Amino acid sequence: MNEEIPGWVERVLSPPRFTPYLVAAGGDIDSAVALYRWNVEAAAAFVVPLHWVETAARNRMHAQLVEHFGQEHWWDTAPLDGDGLRKVADARGTLRRQRRNAVADSIVAELNFGFWVSLVASRYHRTLWVPALTKVFPGRSRRDVHVDYRHVLILRNRIMHHEPVHRRHLAADHLTLGRLIGELSPEALAEVAMHDQVPEVLSRRYKL
Repeated sequence: MNEEIPGWVERVLSPPRFTPYLVAAGGDIDSAVALYRWNVEAAAAFVVPLHWVETAARNRMHAQLVEHFGQEHWWDTAPLDGDGLRKVADARGTLRRQRRNAVADSIVAELNFGFWVSLVASRYHRTLWVPALTKVFPGRSRRDVHVDYRHVLILRNRIMHHEPVHRRHLAADHLTLGRLIGELSPEALAEVAMHDQVPEVLSRRYKL
């Protein structure tokens, strides 16, 4: 049994970021390192279904809002709140600094997932959900859609910021992602299934 924290952990990961794994492993350093490695593998595997949910949701929502407002740059007409307007301005600013044209497709890709999730929040129920976005999620209530996508947003942000996810019910997370992809596009769900490594990673989850 290793009784000292490996040098790479102190130099690269840092003791504070390693501590949650050490606590979960009951203080056993070797087990904590193994758990950390598995957490990285699990996070990497989830990037595939997360990619499909985010891409499909934003593109389906964008297309419906374009149709509803009658223009590609629908955000110039939509009654967005201050936070929404700021995120659109930030996206345009990023494209300008990169010397890229702020065409609609580029702005859509630059807007973060939190922006798209916010569009199904209660504050947009009458202005965006009822006249437009309900068509993207037929048969579902706005509240349930928002709960699902907030759940995915939290998982996504933890993974993208390299936070621990091993304490989550990852099998349930995976089922939720599959259901959401299937709702948006059954064809996309079939595509995901060909590349999805999450089941295999979860099958060999590190046991403490």
